[in-house]
Amino acid sequence: MLQINKTYVTDNNMHPIAVQLDIKTFEKIEKILEDFALGRFIDENNPDDALSVSDAKSYYDKLTSTGKCK
Repeated sequence: MLQINKTYVTDNNMHPIAVQLDIKTFEKIEKILEDFALGRFIDENNPDDALSVSDAKSYYDKLTSTGKCK
């Protein structure tokens, strides 16, 4: 499991209001969340919606010719 070193930020009454993380830990958490979300997106994808290679190339050519993809 990811070791999370955190520092609590408190208000004047010593109630926790925020948490500080070092940037490396934040970046690890961010990557884990992105990977998880991508995995969920892939799992939810319908394989029947996949394009053939020629259809994908044709679609990409249309995007590049209209300036929607660079």
